[in-house]
Amino acid sequence: MNFVMKQALGGATKDMGKMLGGEEDKDPEAEKEKEEERQEALRQQEEERKAKYAKMEAERETMRQGIRDKYGIKKREEAEAEAQAAMEQAAEGSLTRPKKAVPAGCGDEEEEEESIMDTVMKYLPGPLQDMFKK
Repeated sequence: MNFVMKQALGGATKDMGKMLGGEEDKDPEAEKEKEEERQEALRQQEEERKAKYAKMEAERETMRQGIRDKYGIKKREEAEAEAQAAMEQAAEGSLTRPKKAVPAGCGDEEEEEESIMDTVMKYLPGPLQDMFKK
């Protein structure tokens, strides 16, 4: 292929081959400089992207704060901090760790049995209710 190109150009020099997209001499320093420029461009783009998203997040946060102020809502962190402070204040005089709250439906089995019996009794006819009450 090179022979055909040279014949078409009338025996042109290597420079003409470079201009037409042929092979060019590789300079290691030039490649190194190009790579550094590419890396710097990537870093700059990344910084611009981060700045853009930081700005967008700041705008969103101001909007959220406006909504919180309008409706009297507290931030999650503030609400959690207040709850933690209340727990610590309640446990200040205690020598043991604070008890965990018992969810509804857990714990006393007897109360549940009584409530089940009361529920069953409501659906029974009058004479059967009297019979079970005795």
